[in-house]
Amino acid sequence: MLERPRLLFLINEDFYFWSHRLDLARAARDSGFEVLVATRVCDHGQRIQDEGFRLLPIRFRRGTQNPLRELAAIAELVRIYRRERPDIVHHVALKHVLYGSLAARLSGIPAMVNAFTGLGYVFIASGPWTRLLRSSVSGLLRWALAVPNCRVIFQNREDLEHLVESGIVKRDRSVIIRGAGVDLSRFVALPEATGELVIVLAARMLWDKGIGEFVKAARLLKESGARARYVLVGMLDEANPANISKSQLLGWEEEGVIEWWGHREDMPQILASAHIVVLPSYREGLPKVLLEAAACGRPIVSTDVPGCREIVKHGHNGFLVAPRDCFALAKAIGELIGDPALRTRMGARGRDMVVSEFSSEKVARETIALYRTLLRNRS
Repeated sequence: MLERPRLLFLINEDFYFWSHRLDLARAARDSGFEVLVATRVCDHGQRIQDEGFRLLPIRFRRGTQNPLRELAAIAELVRIYRRERPDIVHHVALKHVLYGSLAARLSGIPAMVNAFTGLGYVFIASGPWTRLLRSSVSGLLRWALAVPNCRVIFQNREDLEHLVESGIVKRDRSVIIRGAGVDLSRFVALPEATGELVIVLAARMLWDKGIGEFVKAARLLKESGARARYVLVGMLDEANPANISKSQLLGWEEEGVIEWWGHREDMPQILASAHIVVLPSYREGLPKVLLEAAACGRPIVSTDVPGCREIVKHGHNGFLVAPRDCFALAKAIGELIGDPALRTRMGARGRDMVVSEFSSEKVARETIALYRTLLRNRS
């Protein structure tokens, strides 16, 4: 009996693997792969193992800036790769793409997939320190990704073009696979709940998710008499430079402008209770929450930036507004608050779009086909 090819995921946190890559890992397992998951373990380790995946805990953390710790993180990955000898590695998000690719080259891994989930803080922030960091990261990425049997996955065309034009990746080694997909059996379209309208923004609590603009828009709408509840759903992310403090969130809540529900795992129920879903982010790869919202038949208000405009077609299944513009954001939300029929039409169109373009089955099928191509090319 032939051995199963060994697929190793490198991903930042166990909760992120569970929320964004579980469907793909299950599909790979069912297609004959042995699946290993290297991640920082917090709350989901047992669940990952119960799925039949081998769990490889790592100490590597986001947000560290100590050069010795960064080198130690790469060394830890080299040890894991040399010990486990995966046939193919799949790195997810910028820092893991960089460190994992360096470790894979040093370890002689025969096939590599690198998935950018967005260009992140390094590529969207400004300032002299960030420019220096971006230049250093770009140079390292060019070397790390310059191997023949490597493919780079982008979630949208604009990110792909940016890194190709920057000379960081080769066009013939780049592919677009649109997000993590949506489980259409879990995220289903239901009629709106009765009672007061609920406007939901679900994301990590980061300034660059547009949370400050959402709070300002909520104030404007409340002052205009638009009756609704404005809800933030998501966890703190203290490792991110754009983190919003817990005291700030509690201050807004005490003021009465928003409600903060914290981290939640019952997103189908959250979205079923919502009437409008909002994400005024400054830039995205392909935000899963907007795919889930559309799958649930909810109209969306988002920003006209890469990633978000992949999902939201202005005037069709939602509205796109300029980033950092709380007045335009408030106006778009207000229009949907005042027009139940428009919410219903836009929600139905969003559901149709996800069914045809963004199902988890489609994403898994495309990604596993990519794995098999790389495995055939190993020699």
